[in-house]
Amino acid sequence: MSALLLAACGEAPRDGLRFGLSSRPVTLDPRYATDAASTRINRLLYRRLVDFDDAFKAVPSLASWERLAPILYRFSLGIEGRTFHDGTRLGAGDVKATYDALLAPKTASPHRSSLENIERIEVIDDDTVDFHLRRPDVLFPGRLVVGILPASGIASGHPFHSQPLGSGEFGFLAWPEEGVLRLRRLADGQTLEFVHVPEPTVRALKLLRGEIDMLQGDLPAELVAWLAQRPELTVQRGQGSGFAYLGFNLEDPLTGQLPLRTAIAHALDRPAIIRYLLRGAARPASALLPPDHWAGHANLPTLGHDPERARGLLRAAGFDATHPPRITYKTSSDPFRIRLATVIQHQLAAVGIDVRLQSYDWGTFYGDIKAGRFQMYSLAWIGIQMPDIFRYAFHSAAMPPDGANRGRLQHTRVDQLIEAAEAAQSLEQQAGYYRELQALLLQQLPYVPLWYEDNVFVARREIQGYQLARDGNYDGLKQALRQ
Repeated sequence: MSALLLAACGEAPRDGLRFGLSSRPVTLDPRYATDAASTRINRLLYRRLVDFDDAFKAVPSLASWERLAPILYRFSLGIEGRTFHDGTRLGAGDVKATYDALLAPKTASPHRSSLENIERIEVIDDDTVDFHLRRPDVLFPGRLVVGILPASGIASGHPFHSQPLGSGEFGFLAWPEEGVLRLRRLADGQTLEFVHVPEPTVRALKLLRGEIDMLQGDLPAELVAWLAQRPELTVQRGQGSGFAYLGFNLEDPLTGQLPLRTAIAHALDRPAIIRYLLRGAARPASALLPPDHWAGHANLPTLGHDPERARGLLRAAGFDATHPPRITYKTSSDPFRIRLATVIQHQLAAVGIDVRLQSYDWGTFYGDIKAGRFQMYSLAWIGIQMPDIFRYAFHSAAMPPDGANRGRLQHTRVDQLIEAAEAAQSLEQQAGYYRELQALLLQQLPYVPLWYEDNVFVARREIQGYQLARDGNYDGLKQALRQ
């Protein structure tokens, strides 16, 4: 193993970069990473076969590919990123070993379900590997985004979760305590320390004091606005793809009524919320995928603020001032999310909808949502790149625990469009089905779309070169420097 990765780490060097995290990574083994922090940090440590461009289309990373037959893809490894951090060469055998491990039931990888269409993997030579599928899938290359591990480490049971060994642009130095993770940028030896500071105000104060150098996301809009006024700091904002929405239990006697959900959609004043509560750091949404996604729908109407129409829908559904709809709205105990829920509660009350707020710690709240114990809730989908999210979120066969159809939507045409898209023979044909599906979902409103939240990066003024990514990844750390 290289001297770099075996270097003893005490205190981080004074010129090291420190990045504040709102949540700590759970694992540094890409076979198991599902949380945002783990996924984003693993991108720095490991290379993957495939990545995504700005329109979220699959593009080559470690490898390019050919579709030799409807159920056969050949991947050819390139030159870059072919050296693991212990000095050994990354080859087709490592690709096969990584994906064989992901598919093995004993591995219990959460990514296995997205790869079950793989029938077998065949190494052609050290640079070439074939994936044989059970059925055609035009999206298949975009599924191969898990970091490649060395076959020898997989075979020996190497503890990748705490001692990662990849071929990415950063190497592992130490994880001396739960809230501190140290990496080194291989191109120039720059040390990078991730520091877990869960409370946003404390994280901002540490940035001001110079105890951390930069942070990204998970800051209330008013705190970002205050930090932007500080001369020692710089703030970057960029369009994001994180989709915020109101979700409903469609089996509930009240929220299962489409006229009531439509009334809620028109009672909301999204532009006012974005302007005053989010300080402009979002754009209104009409669908789960942003309109500039390759399978997005650029011509969907916006559900406008129309209180009179909302009241009319409620009257037609049999509600009035003496008999208003009474809905329980669940959210997390995060102060900003409570504030947002209070604003929504007020806007719905203005048209005659009586909303009772219930806030819980994240674990309790999320557990209730997955179990279907709600009438209405608010959440966001983060880091969505593949349009097959529609099966996971809306197909009638994807109700928990088999998927994330938490509202229990059962709609024959929705299922048909999802299945037609999956059977499409080209991305263009598939995009057409997904656009029709998004228009239908806007009519049926299993979710009321809210907005796409911007990505925000705040740093000490001497930190230069960081570029925000659409999906919120940390790839900007590959170029960040202290001037």
